Amino acid sequence: MAETLVVGAARLTVEQVETVARGTGAVSLAEEARGRIRKGRAALEAMIARGDRIYGVTTGVGGNIVFQLAPEQVERLQQNLMRHLSCATGAPLPADVVRAAILLRLATFATGASAVRVELVEALARLLNAGITPVVPRYGSVGASGDLMPSAYAARVLLGMGEAEYRGKRMPAAEALAAAGLAPLVFAPKEGLALINGTTMMTAAATLLLVDAGRVLRALLAALALTLEALQAPSDPYEPWIHEMKGHPGQMAVAAYLLALVRGSRYVVNSPMQVSYALRCPPQGLGPAWEALDAARPVLEREINSANDNPLVDPDTGRLYLAGNFYGGHIARLLDTWKLDYAVMASWSNALMALLVDDKFSRGLPAGLVAEPGVNSGFKGMQLSVTSLACAVRQMAGSSLIHSLPTEQYNQDVVSLGMHAAVTAMDAMECLRNQTAMVLLAATQAVDLRGGPDKLGEGSRRAYARVREAAAYLDRDRPLEHEVAALSARIASGDLEAP
Repeated sequence: MAETLVVGAARLTVEQVETVARGTGAVSLAEEARGRIRKGRAALEAMIARGDRIYGVTTGVGGNIVFQLAPEQVERLQQNLMRHLSCATGAPLPADVVRAAILLRLATFATGASAVRVELVEALARLLNAGITPVVPRYGSVGASGDLMPSAYAARVLLGMGEAEYRGKRMPAAEALAAAGLAPLVFAPKEGLALINGTTMMTAAATLLLVDAGRVLRALLAALALTLEALQAPSDPYEPWIHEMKGHPGQMAVAAYLLALVRGSRYVVNSPMQVSYALRCPPQGLGPAWEALDAARPVLEREINSANDNPLVDPDTGRLYLAGNFYGGHIARLLDTWKLDYAVMASWSNALMALLVDDKFSRGLPAGLVAEPGVNSGFKGMQLSVTSLACAVRQMAGSSLIHSLPTEQYNQDVVSLGMHAAVTAMDAMECLRNQTAMVLLAATQAVDLRGGPDKLGEGSRRAYARVREAAAYLDRDRPLEHEVAALSARIASGDLEAP
């Protein structure tokens, strides 16, 4: 049985978020977090009792701050926030992203700074533990006051509004709650605003993308090692001294990873020949991506554990703060830089595929990596697909952060577009993972044509075996789409990570 993650006892890690998002692990709320939440809520309720003017509680939100609410309107506003933001579009976000977002909101509320009730936080935890996943369209957020619209789609399920997936079926949220034995909630003052105001959805996507990108990068390096061996290229360019002379940690890490893959290989050669950049410069070219992923972890984990809505209440002093922690600048910038790394990785995959399938470069291997070239085309069609995906990733690599447009009565006059960055990064990652699967298939085929796996290095032999578990040797033309999908799924699971 999966271990229960206690939220609010310690800072959440990337791995814990992935475990809950993609597994069946339960969550609970730490007792010390309950104390902080109660203190924050008591401070807010004291302000309400005094008749204080409080943004989003006794006033409208955004440009509607000028409107003071009557006492009988205060609670209704919180429910109406869900209604007026129910106009998102597009295909639903992946279920794991939505589950991660719910967990991140729990982490935010555990700080006590959102001034919500413990009952609301427990209701969110029950949603996760029951396996109810809100259906959340991908377009609608500008990432300024956070991910208002996608967060509203997630939060409104607590009211019995909208749709959710439960036990593999999509159904009205009220039905999902009833089937799980849960009752709808009514949001108290500030709770609707606290649920939607923040960087929750973009940070959830970025957290899972950090995991995914590391897995794809290591799978690409496995494909590179197999290509290196199939083409009988030298491993000299990966020797430690070379990269110590440059000094970049990501570059040194990539070189060490590749050397570990080909250790013991009888295919690689010691030769003074200079091979193409695709085989000679991976540490210098892909090292920055490795380094960027390492550097991203502390940024992500700070955001995961942050109080990122507005207004905030200090549970210790009771002071109310109006500020902008909901702004998604850190995450949008992170995602934009990753998209550039994805494009570099896609270009590298395209170059490797060209070396493998073209008999002008493949050192005696047949054209298309198949017997009877001419009647068989082998991997020529897959090269077209690899190039198509490389172009798609490049197109998605454009920055989202710099394309700010003012909106919402010029209240949100500079926006982060963090969710746009997340959506394009997720789409680019899917393309890159499929492209990497294709290059792995081609490189494994090339190894078989060169003489088989017995001469491979220790790490690349394991990678070869995992590929062959998903796809058989290509002796003549056949459809390969299902094998690409199967291998892509193995990459997503981390099956190609270890050297």
